[in-house]
Amino acid sequence: MVEQQEASDDAVMTRIGQAIMLLHGGDREEARNRFGALWSELGADGDALHRCTLAHYMADTQDDPGDELAWDLRALTAAEGLRADEGPGDGEGPGGTEGRGGARAAGRPDTPAVRAFYPSLHLNLAADYLKLQRPDSARIHLRRARAAAESLADDGYGGGVRAAIDRLELRMREQ
Repeated sequence: MVEQQEASDDAVMTRIGQAIMLLHGGDREEARNRFGALWSELGADGDALHRCTLAHYMADTQDDPGDELAWDLRALTAAEGLRADEGPGDGEGPGGTEGRGGARAAGRPDTPAVRAFYPSLHLNLAADYLKLQRPDSARIHLRRARAAAESLADDGYGGGVRAAIDRLELRMREQ
């Protein structure tokens, strides 16, 4: 049963990855359609890592800044669901596999990956709020992005996120 669940989880991440490739290839509409279908399949109680990843990228397919914000907030909510499943200091959820997304978060390496998502999640929210002319909210999330970025490795991903934070901060100062 566990092996079947893991194979199913891998299939969902593969499908999310395929939609991400469509998005990065320039086919926003098809990516949005596939993300939407997957979101319907996952439902509100679906795996939190899947919901976080999907919503994070679904936001990038949106034409309306308000819709983009809504999807970025869904991604943050899902990430916080994974964090809530962790026990104090051990990375394990209460009872090991309980709670929304807990089976995925507990005892697996995904939770640190989601923590590494936090700087990007907050950066996207800051950019969303700036587009919506809500600079106070943008500043709050930019501060959160910078604070969360301190835990990122000094690699390409970490450097890229830090550079994006710096660019958005500069853009906000110039306005």
